[in-house]
Amino acid sequence: MPRPARYSPSQRSRPAAAAPAAHAPGTPASAPAAPLPATAAQAAGAAPSPAVVPPAARSHRPLQAAIALLVLMLAASLWWGWRQSQGVPQRLTQKDIDAAVLHTLQTQPLPSAAARAAAAVAPSVVRVEGFARTRKGKEEERGVGTGLVIVDKGVILTNLHVVRGASRIQVTFADGSESDASLTGAQPANDLAVLQAHKVPDDLQAAPLRSTQGLQPGDGVVAIGFPFGIGPSVSSGVISGLQREFDSPQGKQEMRNLIQFDAAANPGNSGGPLITLDGEVVGIVTAILNPTPARTFIGIGFAVPIENAAQAAGMPPF
Repeated sequence: MPRPARYSPSQRSRPAAAAPAAHAPGTPASAPAAPLPATAAQAAGAAPSPAVVPPAARSHRPLQAAIALLVLMLAASLWWGWRQSQGVPQRLTQKDIDAAVLHTLQTQPLPSAAARAAAAVAPSVVRVEGFARTRKGKEEERGVGTGLVIVDKGVILTNLHVVRGASRIQVTFADGSESDASLTGAQPANDLAVLQAHKVPDDLQAAPLRSTQGLQPGDGVVAIGFPFGIGPSVSSGVISGLQREFDSPQGKQEMRNLIQFDAAANPGNSGGPLITLDGEVVGIVTAILNPTPARTFIGIGFAVPIENAAQAAGMPPF
């Protein structure tokens, strides 16, 4: 935009005065001499008179400055709008980032540690059903348990007592799809069975596994399963102890080196994962301690360490 005109501070040259007339006879010699022209006065060393700005011009200066400021603001606004329309990213400051994080924390509560751990493994948890035929040849469900995908080609870990004696095994994946499965391996000493699903989803995920090394009593854990067929259900608790022993009423054998935990588990949780709060599987739930026939949870559950479970599946130990 053109800059507003300003008045020059230099004094304009005034026209030279007419040459003084010759002294007429009778004119007094003491008559004042005519003033010198401006240029002559300046040459003689006289100071120039200051420029005189008309009052009307002085009153227009603030208005012109305001107009110039408004024009600059409008130009900046148009430029910013053009950057936004062209997708030019805005340069964020640390203050902007801090404000955005604070706003999110105030308006969007974060999920709990247990919820995050469960979400990390849930896509790999399956429902396992064992079917048997009656004497009349009718197929009926004989047990429900839980399984864990450890290889994305459909290799599944579960408890042996969930599928023992079944004439047909069916698994239901996290996306709701179903498939028959075959028993491909077993480790009776740890009540473990390995299944191979006949059909698997395209996006099937294997669970993240972690060694039990470094676990301590008091560490938080999460269990996922189908207690009494309801699920998948999530419960949370802590590790109560390590290297526990338990006499399994299903397998009629003593089990050793078990993880004791207090996350709620009931019939149907068998074969499901025991997960750290980091979202990694450290054990396979195998039993609960209950001295009564009710078979309900009283606060003591046991899981086979994942190292044993991996060996049952033919995977190298950690």
